[in-house]
Amino acid sequence: MTPELILHRAARIEDAFHELRENRARKRGYHTTVIPYTGYGSTTWIRVLSRVLLTRDEKRRRRLPLIGRRDETVRGWRSFTSVPVNEVEVTVTVDGVVHRVKADRGGVVDAELAVTLEPGWHTITLQAEDSQIVEAPVHVIDPSATFGVVSDIDDTVMVTTLPRPLLAAWNTFVLDEHARRPTPGMAVLLDRLAAGHPGSPTIYLSTGAWNVAPTLTRFLSRNLYPSGALLLTDWGPTHDRLFRSGPEHKRDNLRRLAEEFPQIKWMLVGDDGQHDEEIYGEFEEQHPENVSAIAIRQLSPSEAVLAGGRSKSEDMSEKSQALWMYAPDGSGLAKQMRAAGLL
Repeated sequence: MTPELILHRAARIEDAFHELRENRARKRGYHTTVIPYTGYGSTTWIRVLSRVLLTRDEKRRRRLPLIGRRDETVRGWRSFTSVPVNEVEVTVTVDGVVHRVKADRGGVVDAELAVTLEPGWHTITLQAEDSQIVEAPVHVIDPSATFGVVSDIDDTVMVTTLPRPLLAAWNTFVLDEHARRPTPGMAVLLDRLAAGHPGSPTIYLSTGAWNVAPTLTRFLSRNLYPSGALLLTDWGPTHDRLFRSGPEHKRDNLRRLAEEFPQIKWMLVGDDGQHDEEIYGEFEEQHPENVSAIAIRQLSPSEAVLAGGRSKSEDMSEKSQALWMYAPDGSGLAKQMRAAGLL
């Protein structure tokens, strides 16, 4: 059996499994629910992000805002028991204009819509089938903006000790979301960067699954990180691989941001425990005009061990024209940014 046939068969098996779960959930009275995510865009287009799921009790969900509620316990595994609705049509209303888009195989909506909006924060509405109409925030970036922040999440703004599999599984599936620890000083750093550049975008780019987007949104809000879009990914087989590539997900979205906002120089924030140095270095080499500086949070020796070691890439800072900054926390990075006139 060829590798292509194996991959194709794996995707078909996943589709059949999703269809089985969807049919069973509908028979048990589950309701269609749209989970809204923060979008972004310009004055002529927006990127709409959401996910369509079948949930057990929609009335209870209506009482739960996306951000800010603390339940008795919120375990990560609950995010992965939801049932996605495959390729369902979603109605998106933007400033009174109705658009129709379609979710993908995993229920994820990632669509670009032509609009006419003023810079700033806007609210759009989404509905699928007979679901409740929900609202999603969208940040329309001013065409005159020349600065923005792209930040990793795992071990950058939140201590997760990824990617060691067993520890990653514990943090993702078992740990109460309120026990997740923010990285010292990073919320203050990102907030000061946003405040110092009014209207600038903050984008959180992670290899995490869309399943955990509500959890991450609550975490970021609870720890006073600036509002911004989450760009996550979906696990499972595709037409050309058994599992989606996290590094490629980051590379693709960085290239997309460079194309969408050619006038913006991005402050790239990550850590030295995975692939951020290599990915950011490659992006700076290909798009030097779109990089303001690169800030890398250094893991402590114990965190590096738990995370599977430090990055094995070459010292990207030595062959880069961009300013690279290294520190173990947000305070150390902020000190270097102030010295360089970036904060």
